Amino acid sequence: MAAGAIATAVIAAGFTLPASAAALKDTGQTSTARAGHRATQAALDRVVQGGPPGAIAYAEQGHHAWAGRAGTADPATGRLPRADDRFRVGSITKTFVATVMLQLEAEGRLSLDDKADHWLPGLVRGNGHDGNQIKLRQLLNHTSGIYSYTDDADFTRKEFGTDFLRHRYDTWTPEQIVRLALTHRPSFTPGDQWGYSDTNYVLAGMVIQKVTGHSYAREIEQRILRPLRMDSTTLPGTRVRVPGPSGRAYSKLTGELAGSGTPDSATYDVTELNPSLAGAAGEMISNTRDLNRFYQALLSGRLLKKRQLEEMTTTEPIETMPAVSYGLGLMKMKLSCGIDVWGHNGGIQGSISQTMATTDGRHVLSLNFNGDWNVHEQRAVEAEFCGA
Repeated sequence: MAAGAIATAVIAAGFTLPASAAALKDTGQTSTARAGHRATQAALDRVVQGGPPGAIAYAEQGHHAWAGRAGTADPATGRLPRADDRFRVGSITKTFVATVMLQLEAEGRLSLDDKADHWLPGLVRGNGHDGNQIKLRQLLNHTSGIYSYTDDADFTRKEFGTDFLRHRYDTWTPEQIVRLALTHRPSFTPGDQWGYSDTNYVLAGMVIQKVTGHSYAREIEQRILRPLRMDSTTLPGTRVRVPGPSGRAYSKLTGELAGSGTPDSATYDVTELNPSLAGAAGEMISNTRDLNRFYQALLSGRLLKKRQLEEMTTTEPIETMPAVSYGLGLMKMKLSCGIDVWGHNGGIQGSISQTMATTDGRHVLSLNFNGDWNVHEQRAVEAEFCGA
């Protein structure tokens, strides 16, 4: 969700399966040895040592699937992670929002060159912001310069520090979020550079509602979730619980999303929260199998026409991370072995996730850690695609 989540990911995202997710849920180390995913399993094991309590991963390549796990889903009961566990996916939500926007463009209902002010008149104004100078494309690829509300000091204190325990059920409206962001000056002039901002996607969600007359959540459900039969994926709105099956989610509440923490510092159960604090920037709940299905469909061209998929995969460089570039709600990463993978990562209190896939979508990995400190999920990505 927060701006720091994407940096954390990179320095610290069909066809008939041979078995159902339920059948794979207890494979663990045995499946790892059989399917040749020893390096990925070892990476999961390393991450949960001194980091989050547990991890799950689900990889598919051609007609082969593998489910891995490490640690515990609930330390209080000792419950093990399951391949079909649901979790909050954070900023992976952004790829879904961008996909809907591109579908609307293909239908001629909007243009990515439309200005934000055309659809949201007068909203992005003041303190140096001007919605007449910001294109919808710049919202989706993070070149708008709009300040990310998740960097606001008061928001950070309320949502990522121990004050979260008093504010976890607060409701945030999109208008409140945008107003908070606009109390800050722009980070840069629109189009001049790249800068991750969760505010961009809150605005994109508002544009979808203005164009269609329906919430972005309904459009995602109708256009993506139902056609792909993603039955474990939901947009909860203000509902605070994660539907089962699911484990628990934990945070050190250090005052930042991906806090450092230590194994000995206090750990808090943050499973229940009002996800309106993330909205279109990161509210979704899913599981690894559904996420794989979505990115497979997206990259293979089942969800977007050729021109729109080309737009989505036209990327902006990230100066501080030369191996990473960002398209329209989609991240491209060059791994150490030279392979390019596409996807997104996501962070929200107590949950760090990532889905990455090869360019054709035939090899895909989704993973989740049920804690937000000392998470190095990139180790698992490198292990899966590079074998190291």
